[in-house]
Amino acid sequence: MQPTPIPLADVDLTNLDYFVHNEAWGMFETLRNEDPLHWQDELHSDGHGFWSVVQYDDIEMVDKDSDTFTSTKFTNLEEPPEEFQDLRRSILESDGTRHQALRKLLARDFSVAQLRRYEDFLRGLARTSIDLALEKEDVDFVEAIAADFPINVLARLLDVPDEMTPTLIEWGNTIVGFSDPELSKVLVDSDEAQKYKHLPFRNPVSLEVFEYGRELAKQRRGGDGDDLVSKLVNRLPEDGIPLSDTDFDNYFLLLVVAGNETTRQAMTLSMKALMDNPDQMQYFLDNMDKSQSMVEELIRYASPVYHFRRTATRDVELHGKTVKAGDKIVTWFAAGNRDPQKFDNPYDLDLTRFPNDHMTFGKGPHTCLGANLARLEIRILFEELLPRLASIEQTGEIERVRSNFVNGVKRFPVRIKAK
Repeated sequence: MQPTPIPLADVDLTNLDYFVHNEAWGMFETLRNEDPLHWQDELHSDGHGFWSVVQYDDIEMVDKDSDTFTSTKFTNLEEPPEEFQDLRRSILESDGTRHQALRKLLARDFSVAQLRRYEDFLRGLARTSIDLALEKEDVDFVEAIAADFPINVLARLLDVPDEMTPTLIEWGNTIVGFSDPELSKVLVDSDEAQKYKHLPFRNPVSLEVFEYGRELAKQRRGGDGDDLVSKLVNRLPEDGIPLSDTDFDNYFLLLVVAGNETTRQAMTLSMKALMDNPDQMQYFLDNMDKSQSMVEELIRYASPVYHFRRTATRDVELHGKTVKAGDKIVTWFAAGNRDPQKFDNPYDLDLTRFPNDHMTFGKGPHTCLGANLARLEIRILFEELLPRLASIEQTGEIERVRSNFVNGVKRFPVRIKAK
């Protein structure tokens, strides 16, 4: 549904009320039409403000040009102190040859060819989650299906016991929910967070993730395991520079968070979209042979990550304004996925949409490493779930994550009945 534009004078991309009420789309619509390069002050944090790009072509340009728009100064709105940046640096905050070397460590493990070997296993996990949900009927879709399925996949890839999955979910919730007081005890812009400026998202939970990852690394170093931890500790990056302990800590934390959170949000938002568009749900059921293409539209529509940011390395002219060297520039992927210059009727869920060059996974060298796994999990979930549903209805209000980073849902109560 076409959003109501928010007056330009009222646009505030740091006001999380807009996001928790799902009203960010109105701001993006206004900026695309009236101020496609928009300066945003950060009045309630220690940030210096940022430029926003909301048109598809601008976002793609910024994301692909890492020489001009670097990730090395960090990719969230937070500005870590210079003295802690190397300590907190992950593959996300690296560019050039080092970024490519870190990426290639696991790239082939997330290739389409490699992931095919997991398909039967993934279908079994999906069926288990669906079976349990159908037995209860009244469930929170997030907890019962969207979180349960991908976290069990992650546990298999990391080769950790099933009893760890609730902890993995809690860690992911806390770290990604760094601006939501229900999810994180230490909010990223709070006075308390100043104690943790050396940690990812200024969150002490990162220490728990590090400790667990280090224990796994200790057990598997020198072995021949096929899990992701074994590969991280036993493979040498192609640039010849071994992973430091800090490199491993940050890589492991990224796997724990990114390997679960965004996929589950994409699943939840996709289910909501299908429920709101029953003709499209029926189309999916009638055209299962086209599921790979249809999943691309679900992913575009869901847009589970609102933004990433870069930092300009030189002065750049854009839309008649100057982005100065050192300025933050934020790419709003969600806005790009609703750009009418790229997508006809962008606010419609259209499972026949093709081609569908969405930017949910980013563009250029930092395209999401786990994109193929996310696609596979989402496709399998809906191939397994939809044919088994006699009905599904929403029984209460959706509760969204208080965040302008992740387009997340905390609770989605539904009543499901099996055929």
